Amino acid sequence: QVQLVESGGGSVQAGGSLKLSCAASGYPFGSDWMCWFRQVAGKEREGVAVIYTAVSESRYDESVKGRFTISRDNTKNTLFLEMNSLRPEDTAMYYCAASKFRTLSKPLASGNYHYWGQGTQVTVSS
Repeated sequence: QVQLVESGGGSVQAGGSLKLSCAASGYPFGSDWMCWFRQVAGKEREGVAVIYTAVSESRYDESVKGRFTISRDNTKNTLFLEMNSLRPEDTAMYYCAASKFRTLSKPLASGNYHYWGQGTQVTVSS
């Protein structure tokens, strides 16, 4: 079945950058919706960036808009999240996810996603 594996997390100082990767396998990398989520222990998971592959459109949570960029490499079945101007509040476990739905009214809602990776930790120090 579909597997998603995140990598690229680490520890950086505020203002720094990281690029996360999510390698997909098991089935063709053709989901209409691919999303990056993050979660802090004790808090709910929140969507930060989503890409609608059919028209290559992206949407971002307001907290990361202008700082993060989501992209996809179809030839390598890999999803990316370029993270710039990182802030301490960006510290979280980051997950990639894919949805089987063809239409999403709330593309950043975790309940819409069916496939999940195991996460990669991002820590930003002030």
